[in-house]
Amino acid sequence: MVLPLRDIQARRHFPVVTVMLIAVNVLVFLYEMQLGPRLEGWLMSTAFVPHQYFAPGNWVGDGRSVLVSMFLHGGWGHLLGNMLYLWIFGDNVEDRLGRLGYLAFYLFCGWFATISHAFTNRASIVPSIGASGAIAGVLGAYLVMFPKARVLTLIPLGIFIRVAELPALIVLGMWFVLQVFSGTLSLGLGEGAGAGVAWWAHIGGFVAGMVLGWIFRGRGQRSRAFREE
Repeated sequence: MVLPLRDIQARRHFPVVTVMLIAVNVLVFLYEMQLGPRLEGWLMSTAFVPHQYFAPGNWVGDGRSVLVSMFLHGGWGHLLGNMLYLWIFGDNVEDRLGRLGYLAFYLFCGWFATISHAFTNRASIVPSIGASGAIAGVLGAYLVMFPKARVLTLIPLGIFIRVAELPALIVLGMWFVLQVFSGTLSLGLGEGAGAGVAWWAHIGGFVAGMVLGWIFRGRGQRSRAFREE
């Protein structure tokens, strides 16, 4: 699997909301870490659990748990991987949508991703945590808005590693294909089949991001001269 390191796409403004989202995710994770042995119980009572969402008398679901779960992570690798993708691709999407529009977009994609996971894992009692569904929405929007943008990418080739610039269409397209393949493979195979990965949250978030990105792709578009820098 290729790993993006940074994109080569100019922006007009400092990504205030993207930085804010990264800061909130880090602070919430640090709070999780200080809970120690109480963490598991806290997650079960706070995070989004698909089975509870569909419980009788709770048909509208718990919106608070959906929101909170977008900012929870299961470890440093989970957190740092998500924040890397958010930092690389979030700034340009924020630039195009504007700060408030981007924040609303991010939260909606996270909600849609969580619900997509819930509908494909109705019986699951495992808490669904992580920003990856919302960030998948950012990736989907980036793919539609900046398909030709160059992404500096680390490419493993057996025992060798190569760093090359690839179009965003290739980098993000490969990422999405992997999610669809893994998500389809996990259907009907039980909770352990996905190795703890909410594939359908990624798929749902990405599709939501693509649709919204296509709708708003012309918003805040720069002048031709600026875009060609």
